Amino acid sequence: YLGETFDIHGGGIDLRFPHHENEQAQSHGAGWGFARHWVHNAWVTIKGEKMSKSLGNSLVVAELLKRYDAAVLRLALGTVHHRSTVEFSEETLADAAALWERLSGAILRAYEFCDGEDANPVDAPAEQVRARALPAEFTAAMDEDLNLAGAMAVVHATLKALNVALTQAAPSGGQGADDDLRASATGLALDLRSQLDVLGLDPLAEPWRTRVLDGAGSSQGGAAMEALDRLIRHDLEERAQARAAKDWARADALRDKLTEAGVVVEDSPSGARWHLA
Repeated sequence: YLGETFDIHGGGIDLRFPHHENEQAQSHGAGWGFARHWVHNAWVTIKGEKMSKSLGNSLVVAELLKRYDAAVLRLALGTVHHRSTVEFSEETLADAAALWERLSGAILRAYEFCDGEDANPVDAPAEQVRARALPAEFTAAMDEDLNLAGAMAVVHATLKALNVALTQAAPSGGQGADDDLRASATGLALDLRSQLDVLGLDPLAEPWRTRVLDGAGSSQGGAAMEALDRLIRHDLEERAQARAAKDWARADALRDKLTEAGVVVEDSPSGARWHLA
């Protein structure tokens, strides 16, 4: 039913012996090949203990998605080497959420920086993004047994360079920015998108695009975050009205109130957006 040979055979490292070696022996004994590539992953642990059905400490993805955004889960679980143990905790998720905010936020800033042009160069279609040449260091890391830690180091370096380019170009404004600064920021944004696309995390691709462009607040997701977003939006709208009326004291007070609650407000040409500190 499954054919004589698999391209990729995966599973937990605890299944390697005897289960997978037994499968391999049976297949070879029948005169067939078995698997061209083996990918044995280490465990997800909770408080140092392996997560498994038999131990009764498994976490169901559908339930986790009620509390956390899917991009955050993917970052937390999918951007470490597959043979590295992942400790699942609130701290792990918080770190992943903060990283997603930095990655998606930088792409959003670049998008807004180039907004207003006939065709926003940062908003290139997926086919164009995937056609870009990836950095040699990124490719070498991925070719080295899916060395995601090495690949993520390149992602972080690209993110840092993009933030610097956007900061340098910002004083001139989107439309009046120096052509070289604009080209540099655009190129770095597309480079970052292409690297994240390999990981299934390009912020301007589906399924993340709508949420990122809508600036729907923190990437921790879930019904609770949506409710929080509605409450914060109310304060942001009131702040926008105060700013329009030049009531700077009221506008500052509203921002200070959000800051004290752990909410970071960022003003942009398309309006204010927020994320958790």
